[in-house]
Amino acid sequence: MMGKFFSDDVETALQYIYYDNRLRLHRGQEGFDLLVKASEAGDGDADCVLARCLSGYQYVWPGHHFPVDDKKVTNLIHRSIERGSALGILVAKRSGLFTPVWQKKAPISLKEAFKQVLDKAAGGDAFCQYTIGNTYFWWDFLSVEEKSRNDFPSQEAFRSYMIENITKCEDWFWRAFKGGMYLAGNNLEHYYRNGDKGYVDPQPEKAAQIFPMGAEMGYPPHQIFYANDLEKAGEKEKAHYWRVQAAEGGQPGLWYAIGIDFYDGKGVEKDPQKACACFKRSIEEEHNAYAYDMMGVCLFLGIGISQDRAKAFEYFSTGRQLLEGNTFGYQFLAHCYLDGLGTAQDYQEAYRLAWETKDKPRSLYVLGRIYCEGLGMPQDIAMGVEFLDRSGIADAKEERKHYKKSLFGRWKRVN
Repeated sequence: MMGKFFSDDVETALQYIYYDNRLRLHRGQEGFDLLVKASEAGDGDADCVLARCLSGYQYVWPGHHFPVDDKKVTNLIHRSIERGSALGILVAKRSGLFTPVWQKKAPISLKEAFKQVLDKAAGGDAFCQYTIGNTYFWWDFLSVEEKSRNDFPSQEAFRSYMIENITKCEDWFWRAFKGGMYLAGNNLEHYYRNGDKGYVDPQPEKAAQIFPMGAEMGYPPHQIFYANDLEKAGEKEKAHYWRVQAAEGGQPGLWYAIGIDFYDGKGVEKDPQKACACFKRSIEEEHNAYAYDMMGVCLFLGIGISQDRAKAFEYFSTGRQLLEGNTFGYQFLAHCYLDGLGTAQDYQEAYRLAWETKDKPRSLYVLGRIYCEGLGMPQDIAMGVEFLDRSGIADAKEERKHYKKSLFGRWKRVN
C-alpha cells in the first residue's frame, strides 16, 4: 500500500523513528522492523531510510540504540539506487556513494531524483525537506545542475549563483525542523553559527535560538545541548531541568550526570536518595561504569541507602571491570580486601590497591592499618601512624587513638 509520499511501511517507520516525539521513545524498533520488511520486499526507499538508521548518531537518534553497520549501509544504498529510489540517489550523492559506476546503474538521473524528492518536500515530507536542505547546504546542487565556475562569465556571477542556492537550505531546514527532524535543526544551527565562508555571513543570534527552540519542541538531543549551554552560562538549575527532560525522553547517557547533580546539590537541592535512584537507573539502562562506582560509594558509606559494604564491593568490582584503567574504587576495594567485606581477606591485594592510590584518604587508612598491625608484612607502627595521620577520615582518626609513643620514643598499641 502506498501512502502520500512512500509506502505505508516507510511512512509509518518515519513517524516512529524520526517525526513523532511520543512514538519515537517507544516504537523506534517497530519502525526499524517495518523498514527491514519493506526492504526485503523490494522497497528502495526503505533501503535508503534503513541505511540511515544503521549509520550512527549523526543520522538517527541514538536513543533508538540501532546498530551501526557501515558495510550494510553501503549495500543498502547501492540497492536503493538500483531500485530507482530518488531519495536513495540523493542520499548516495551526499554519502559519496553515487560514483560513476552507480550513476550508470541508476534508472533515473541525479537531476530527476532531485526533482522527485523536491516535489515530496514541497508536499510536506520532513525527511525529504531535510534531504533537499542538505543538497543546498553541502553544495550538491552543483552536481544536480551540472554547474561549475567555468559555466559563469565572472567570479561575481558565480558568487551570486552560489549565494542564491546555498541560502535555500535555510527554509528547507526550518520546514524539516518543525516537521520532526531535529537533525535539520542541527544543520540549521551550524549554518547560522558558521555561515558559509565567502557566501553567507554567520548569524550567531539566530544560532542561539535553535537549541532552546528544539528543547521546547521535545527533541531530547536539543534538550541536552541546551542544558550544556546553560551549564556553561552558570544557570545550573535550568541546566538540571533540561537534563532531566532529555533523560526522561530517552536520551542515553544522562542518568549518571543527573545523579551527580543530586549527590552534589548542583542546580538542585542535595538528595542522596534521588542520587541513588539515578545511579541505579544509569546502571540498568546504560551499564555506566561510573554509576557502578558511585553506587558503590553510597552503599559503602550509607549515603541515601542502607550501608552494605559487602554489596559495595560488587559494585566497585563491576565498575573496575567495565572501564579499563578505572582506579576510582581502589581505595574502597582495598578496605574490602583488608577486612573481608564481600570477599575473602587478601592483605596483599589490599596493599597493592591502596599503594596504587595512596593519594586517597581511605587508601592511606588501609596502608596505616597494614603497617601498624603488620598485616602481610613486617609491623612498622611509625610508618602506619604517619599514614593514618595523613588520611583524615573518621576511621583513621579512630584507629589512631590506639597508638602512642612510650617515654623512650617507641610506638606501641595501647588498647
